[in-house]
Amino acid sequence: MRKHIEFSYLSSFTALGVATCCVLPMTMMLLGFGGSWLVIFGKIAAASYYVLAVATLFAALSWWLSLRHGAVSRLKWWLTGSTAVTAAAWVIVFYETQINEFLITQM
Repeated sequence: MRKHIEFSYLSSFTALGVATCCVLPMTMMLLGFGGSWLVIFGKIAAASYYVLAVATLFAALSWWLSLRHGAVSRLKWWLTGSTAVTAAAWVIVFYETQINEFLITQM
């Protein structure tokens, strides 16, 4: 696999991790874990839009490089997977408030 696809996946999963930084603690509290460790996620949440923007740029760069080298037909499923993970991270960030409100009602 080409390096740009690996960087695209790495950045996509990093963006997904950053996007869930506010939803994941609520889920963990619902599962019975304590909440004192939640302070860590405040610093991560401040950088979430930057990480998501970089992940989006890496995904777009991977598509462009694959298209330029004529490798889209061979790498289309890898590229689609990376793009889907990045899109899921954006959806989680945009609907974070609604997801947290839903999780609070489950407590």
